[in-house]
Amino acid sequence: MSGGQPETKIGRKGIAVAALLLTASALALLRPAPAFSQETELRGEVSESAILADQQRKARQLRARESQGQTPPAAAAVQDTASTTYQPSSPGAVPDDDQTAGATDSIFDQPQATDDPLADTKAPVKPRRPSTAKQRAQDAKAGTKTADKKKAKKKTGEATDSTTTAATAGTGNRTDAAATGDEDGSNRRAVTIDSVDKQKLDPGQERTASIEGLKVKPEEDPFAAPGIKVGTFLFRPTLEQGFTATSNADSSSTGKSAVLSETALRFTATSDWRENSALITGYGQFRNTVSGQKINDAQGRIEGQLNVDLDNELRAIAKLGYEAAPESASSPDAIAGVTQQPLRQTVDGSLGLEKSVGKMRYALTGAVSHDFYGDAELSDGTTVSQKDRDSTLYTATLRTGYEISPALTPFTEVEAGRRLYDLRVDTDGFERSSTRLGARAGLELDMGEKLSGEFSVGWLREAIDDNRLPAVAGPSIDADLKWSPERGTTIGLTGKTRVETTTTANESGDILYSGRLTGERQIRANLTANSALGLDWRDYTGSDGHDLILSAEAGLTWWLNRYAGVTTRVRTEKLTSNLPGRDYTTNSVYLGLKVQR
Repeated sequence: MSGGQPETKIGRKGIAVAALLLTASALALLRPAPAFSQETELRGEVSESAILADQQRKARQLRARESQGQTPPAAAAVQDTASTTYQPSSPGAVPDDDQTAGATDSIFDQPQATDDPLADTKAPVKPRRPSTAKQRAQDAKAGTKTADKKKAKKKTGEATDSTTTAATAGTGNRTDAAATGDEDGSNRRAVTIDSVDKQKLDPGQERTASIEGLKVKPEEDPFAAPGIKVGTFLFRPTLEQGFTATSNADSSSTGKSAVLSETALRFTATSDWRENSALITGYGQFRNTVSGQKINDAQGRIEGQLNVDLDNELRAIAKLGYEAAPESASSPDAIAGVTQQPLRQTVDGSLGLEKSVGKMRYALTGAVSHDFYGDAELSDGTTVSQKDRDSTLYTATLRTGYEISPALTPFTEVEAGRRLYDLRVDTDGFERSSTRLGARAGLELDMGEKLSGEFSVGWLREAIDDNRLPAVAGPSIDADLKWSPERGTTIGLTGKTRVETTTTANESGDILYSGRLTGERQIRANLTANSALGLDWRDYTGSDGHDLILSAEAGLTWWLNRYAGVTTRVRTEKLTSNLPGRDYTTNSVYLGLKVQR
């Protein structure tokens, strides 16, 4: 019994000491103290990772001062109070590591004023540390990611909040985190609402400039017709209405002056298919007399073209057209003393195949053209049939070319055909059907917008079945070139050779050579000038007769907007012939309004 009494007394003393410590701790916890976030006037949530990072920063500062031989205030305070540090008296108890390490890691100690320059008090309460090692590791990982983002923003010169600037002022004394393995010691408590508002936006989330402020690329032709979408075609119609004052209404040797109302309708329709393409063009022109010589006629044409790319470098081109126009008063077959010349209608079509084999180019084209005429109305009210002039022309053309370069392709061409009249023998007893042969050599040019097209020269001959009539033969000249010396200027050259047949007794016909030199200049975006020079030469077969026709034209088009414009032109034409009764001169002026869509 006597041996256990001292042990009982010792145990009672330990219990009393423990009770006293618990009571003191409870009183300390119940002591009213302002929150650290309120004392420092911080706004926003304080994360656990920020607390841990702040503690680690202070520990590094302490180690740095110790290495320099300085005693920080916090360490001095620890030394002064070391003697009063609680020493456990229970068997097996050890001192608390946190307290022996220093007061900086105690949850009851307050940070020094030098550590937080924004604190209102010199000794604010230090926030609570994480409770477990796992939580510390997670917070440390989150702090690393946040630190990396902060470093990236610092490099771009981002403006920070004053609180952020003060909390990160000591970062210059820290070593590289990648080399030492330490986390960034920035004070994460400084991330407030104001600092977030001042942060730079993500480049992908920045507002773009207004549409009005963007630089829009100007259109090459701002007054070009926009077109109308019709199915898979883009349809561009143009309507022109105006008046013409002319000195020779029908361009004949007996023509008189007149004022004519002219209406012209033109259109193009282009497909937007992926591989193949189609193009439809057409025009119609109507003339009526306002005063002077009576004129009431109409003419027009519509034509379609289809391009189809086949296999093995094979391409097919199909064309189909229809044209209607009255017989010209200056034609060799014009009938005198009529109120209206007969209407000539033409239906034509062709099918061609093109093949490329290396640098060789081959093309085979078959064409059909049928002409039929209406009756001529005489001034006495009677009519004269023109059925003996109806005929059909069949031709086949073979072209062979060699591509010297993508811009130059010389070629040779042979043509064979047959013209058949609906009436084998005409009213005068002549067999008008004939056989056609031709040969040409030329050059294809493809230099882009600068120069493109082709020209050729050769020989053309049509032998009439009736032996009493000589064959119509002569040189053949054809051209279709476009040249653009500079942007906004286009010069074109066209040339055609055509055999004109006739049913006049004892005459075979003639060869007509036609040439046109055209020019178009865009003076301004809304002002366009155009001009044309024409030369026609008609050579009669079986005689020395010939006709020379010279023409010149100049015009202007001023666009009021994209859909309407004012157009004007002046024209002169003169025919000189060594045959009697064929000379004439025509001068005219036109003014009208053009609308397009």
